[in-house]
Amino acid sequence: MATAPDPAVLYPDVAAYGSLAAALQAAAESRLDAVPVTSRDTAPLLHAAVASTLPHREPLEISAWWHERQWSIRGTEPFQSLTLIEGTTDDLAEVARAARAWHDGAALNDIRQAVPFVRLTGRFEVPVPDPVRLVESEWQSLRQVASELDVAWQEAYQALIEAAHAEPALRALYPFTSHWALRFSSTTRPHLTVVGPCLMANSDGTYRVERDFAREDLGRFATAQEAVALAVRQLPSGLGPVALGE
Repeated sequence: MATAPDPAVLYPDVAAYGSLAAALQAAAESRLDAVPVTSRDTAPLLHAAVASTLPHREPLEISAWWHERQWSIRGTEPFQSLTLIEGTTDDLAEVARAARAWHDGAALNDIRQAVPFVRLTGRFEVPVPDPVRLVESEWQSLRQVASELDVAWQEAYQALIEAAHAEPALRALYPFTSHWALRFSSTTRPHLTVVGPCLMANSDGTYRVERDFAREDLGRFATAQEAVALAVRQLPSGLGPVALGE
């Protein structure tokens, strides 16, 4: 089993500063002056975090790779701990630019425009925990992921996501996936309340509906619309608006 190299070997410049936080501030060339930048007590060469002025943003997480000289970033929201921005680069100065923009509260699209390695997940920011907006954000992320997949069954999967989103009864529910199976909840994360069946796109371009994941098969269909129609009929009656999964 291969042993990970000493971080000081991959990151001698970071080691010279004693922590990733200190190296990041140096690479920022004063752009992060007076900005809270911290490193963990454990593995300080590999991890750092940069706080944001916006209360609905968690600190930007910065992590160094173990086997290759790269840094990854992840910016999340506080209500569900879901990713808003992410990215990987070998340029620590670029990480500093992204960190400054995140800290200053720049719009997500503006961060992406200013720092090309940053990728948007499709989720948008919800400043207060509004379940309706969180549902809309999650649908937007699912649709983006489906459009960007690089797999043989991408078209079928995207057609399934789009067909489910077009159905008002399903669009009003909180969507999530497990092993690429589309499922629904009457509450947002972090505590989901699963309702209805799950929908899957098969590798041959057909679709199936199951009562629960990998359990009772309710039907197989040639089109996503047929599968979605059955899923709607299987929803329990009396579902109200989605609530926060607190």
